[in-house]
Amino acid sequence: WGGRAYVDLMRGLDAAIARNPWIDTTRLGATGGSYGGYMTNWIATHDARRFRAFATHAGVWNLENMYGATEEVWFTEWEFGGPYWKPEAMRTQYRRWSPHLFAQNLKTPHLVLHGELDYRVPYYEGVSLFTALQRQNVPSRIVVFPDEGHWIAKPQNQRLWWGEMQGWFAKHLGATVQ
Repeated sequence: WGGRAYVDLMRGLDAAIARNPWIDTTRLGATGGSYGGYMTNWIATHDARRFRAFATHAGVWNLENMYGATEEVWFTEWEFGGPYWKPEAMRTQYRRWSPHLFAQNLKTPHLVLHGELDYRVPYYEGVSLFTALQRQNVPSRIVVFPDEGHWIAKPQNQRLWWGEMQGWFAKHLGATVQ
């Protein structure tokens, strides 16, 4: 999960920087939702020095915990080669690709957004990430939407979601919000 996709993203970023000299490499941020949220968490624990801010929406933090908590158990069994109690799946997948096992590398400001009614990636994945950030004194903020699921769908909540996202990056990247 964090292997080739992560390498491709970093190579893509390198190529974009090489082709666009106007990109300010001192003010990079990364964000994503669902799998993109997972990948943001992976980047935050593997290449954080490159970025000045992160924002994760509905991102997996602990793959082992996720297995029994998601409504998509079939997906984790298929994707990771079985449940976490199978030694081969544990060794080659769950313990290899779970961001929570690299929590000691969290250093960069991180916004965590989640819907409390998310049954695909339960909101306590975000709470667990936030706890790891807070316990290590990493500047962080969590916003949980009590009436939303995996995606933020209600117009008033979408406005809040976008305001939080834009405000976070404006604060940590020195960008202006329009």
